[in-house]
Amino acid sequence: MNTPAHLLIGAAAFARPARGAALWAALLGSLLPDLSLYVMAGVSLYILNIPAPVVFDQLYFSPAWQTVFAIDNSFFLWAAALGIGLWRGWHLLVIGASAGLLHLVMDFFLHAGDGRPQFWPLSSWVFDSPISYWDSTHHAVWVAPISMGICVAAYVVLWHRGLSVSTKLFFALLLAAELWVARQWLMYF
Repeated sequence: MNTPAHLLIGAAAFARPARGAALWAALLGSLLPDLSLYVMAGVSLYILNIPAPVVFDQLYFSPAWQTVFAIDNSFFLWAAALGIGLWRGWHLLVIGASAGLLHLVMDFFLHAGDGRPQFWPLSSWVFDSPISYWDSTHHAVWVAPISMGICVAAYVVLWHRGLSVSTKLFFALLLAAELWVARQWLMYF
């Protein structure tokens, strides 16, 4: 899934109340599994001036990048964080880890050919899902509208939680970004 979708869905699922530290924990947990990609791709593209095809066709699949993705997408590490949060009664860690695990589960089932090794450190195996959120040769024409509908529903849920005007605007921008990016995926892939 696209990162804006993860943020919307994670916040709707776990940010109760949808403000303050609980909202930030849900957003951070939803973002962290993708953050390394943004940092590494951003540095590669805009600082090192590496061409996009090299970044996304070679570096993305390189052992170094896949190792980073394996760590920040590890079911075991996120489950350990959730377990520690539950054991210690750290509500914000529980929210963040739950949002992170939800992100991983969605990615597990929606990455065809571009999945990440999610069982680090025990295995580098990657599940190659038959379904993709972006690749129309793997049913994205069906997945994208469902994903968009879920994102709209998540926005409605968040709206009804009494968000501030600025937070409503933030989530409206995320929803617009998700709808635009999903449309782009369908048009080009």
